[in-house]
Amino acid sequence: MSTDFTSVHNYYERHVFDAVLSAHGGHPGLDGDTLADVACVALNRLPPRYVRHDVDFAFYQGEKERAAADKALKDAVTYAFQFVQARVAMRAR
Repeated sequence: MSTDFTSVHNYYERHVFDAVLSAHGGHPGLDGDTLADVACVALNRLPPRYVRHDVDFAFYQGEKERAAADKALKDAVTYAFQFVQARVAMRAR
């Protein structure tokens, strides 16, 4: 039996990557490696939600759960930018 797991992914990955790229303009001076660090910090603050298709997760959420997930994502990305920028500033000393 052959099983293909390539479609399995963390629901938040693409959403975090998009949010980091969207917010990047407000955080000048961060390079690609640092943005990857921001994404990692943000993802580690969110619960893992593994799905095969993003629509599967979204379909089973009510409006309240969807709003809470959106807020958690925004909060995680905001925190991650602050955390990584603080670490970069500490290394610069």
